[in-house]
Formats: sequence, C-alpha cells, structure tokens
Amino acid sequence: MVTEQEVEAVGQTLVDPQQPLQARFRALFTLRGLGGPVAIAWISRAFDDDSALLKHELAYCLGQMQDRRAIPVLLDVLRDTRQEPMVRHEAGEALGAIGDPEVLEILKQYSTDPVVEVAETCQLAVRRLEWLQQHSGESAVRGPYLSVDPAPPAEEHDLGRLREVLLDEARPLFDRYRAMFALRNAGGKEAALALAEGLRCGSALFRHEIGYVLGQMQQEAAVPQLAAALARPTENPMVRHECAEALGAIARPACLAALRAHAADPERVVRESCEVALDMYEHETGSAFQYADGLERLRSPLS
Repeated sequence: MVTEQEVEAVGQTLVDPQQPLQARFRALFTLRGLGGPVAIAWISRAFDDDSALLKHELAYCLGQMQDRRAIPVLLDVLRDTRQEPMVRHEAGEALGAIGDPEVLEILKQYSTDPVVEVAETCQLAVRRLEWLQQHSGESAVRGPYLSVDPAPPAEEHDLGRLREVLLDEARPLFDRYRAMFALRNAGGKEAALALAEGLRCGSALFRHEIGYVLGQMQQEAAVPQLAAALARPTENPMVRHECAEALGAIARPACLAALRAHAADPERVVRESCEVALDMYEHETGSAFQYADGLERLRSPLS
C-alpha cells in the first residue's frame, strides 16, 4: 500500500533541482507507475524546470500513462513556443498516445508548426488517432513491448519488405513508423541492423525514434551505429540523446565507453542523457529488480 505521503515525497524529489538528475528520473518513472491525479499533478509541476531532457521525459511519461487528466498540461506545453522543440514534440506525441479524439483538431493545427519536429510529431499523432477511430476496440499495443507507440506495427512480417518501407523516404512517415515497430517486435539481429540503417535517414524525428526502439530491443548488434550517431557533433541533439539512452539500456562494455566519452559533452541534453544512461547501465548490469525505485529508496534511505 502506497500512502499519500509517500507519493508526495517522491514528487518532491522529482521537482527538486538540487537532487541528482538520476534520482529525479527514478522518481518520475516511479510516479508514472503509480498513476492517478496526484502523480500527474507532481509530474506537471516539473515543466518549469530548466532541463529540456527532464521535461521531455515528463511529457513521455504522461503519454504512457494514458490518463485524460494529463491533456490540459500537455496542450499547454505543445502551445508554448518558449519550450524547447524536443519538449513540445514529446507533448504532441503524448497527446496522440493518450488517444482521446478531443485533441484531434488541435493536433491538426500544429501539424504545420514551423518547428519541423513538432509538425511531424503532430502529423503522426493525427494519423494514430484516426487509425484508432477506424479500428475501435482493437488494441494499439501489441507484441513483446508494453509501450504506447506513435504508430501501430505493420501487419507485414517479411523483414526485407519491412526494411524497404522503413528506409523509403518517399513514403508517408506513418507507414515507415509502422514498419519500424514491426521490425522491433520481430526482434533479433537482422531486424536491429535494418533499423540501425535508419539512423542515416533524413528526418531527425525519425532518427530519434530509431534510437528509442533500438534501446527497447537491447540488441548489441546496433551498438556501433548508436555510438557513431552519439559521437556526431552535427547530429540533432534529440537524436544523440535517444542514442545515449539506448546505449544505457543495451548495457554492454562498448556502450559504457561511448557514454563516458560524452559525459562532458558541450551539448547539455547529450551530457545529461549520458548521465542518466550511465545510471541505466548500472541498473541493467546490477542486481536491483526495478529501475523506478523511488518508493524503495524512500523506505530504505540507506540502501
């Protein structure tokens, strides 16, 4: 049984800028797991932080919670042009993840946003909501991963054909995302290598999502391509951030070397992503069962 006081204490850790970023991330994912209006309220309070990385993850978690009560704050973030593009993008994606058709018109409005990552995200979110309306009663979450994705996986199973769709930049982004999630769900080295080719495609939003799914797959075969993308100073910081977190999740020695090499990167979001990824690496290679351990740390402060 989790008490209200415990939820409040976890929330206080999240919003405290004096706390290490790793502890704030663990608090955030603890709140995501707990759910409910109090957790949403604490997550929403942290959007005035100065870390774009943290705010991006706030929006991601609100989307994954799929609670309509998060819609107002996500709309505020999407509309706020003072927020960093990666934060606004994630708010748009989260609105699509929640799946409520009431936001459809607003997402259509922002589908022509001057920030290309925001526009593309809202276009995808519109397509997802329209897909849900056309497939009412059908779950959009399939396969071995429980994440709420920006597009349902394609029904195609042939890896070669999926790779062709994934890398065809003339096709609609929604179709390429569907191929991406089908490859992820297929799993294995061949699928991971096909996905890794996408790290050279034109859309930064697309490349960042490739990094995300490769982190979910935890396939060592993709480490060289992820490390190369992280090391490219000309790469979009949003992409480099996602590649860093993927390396933390894959957690092999080569990942550790890449993350340490960029732990003092001049780009803040990359630097912070490496900091969080090194904590993820420690978790993946350690004996602790749960990454979102905010309650355990609260109850056993000396552990």
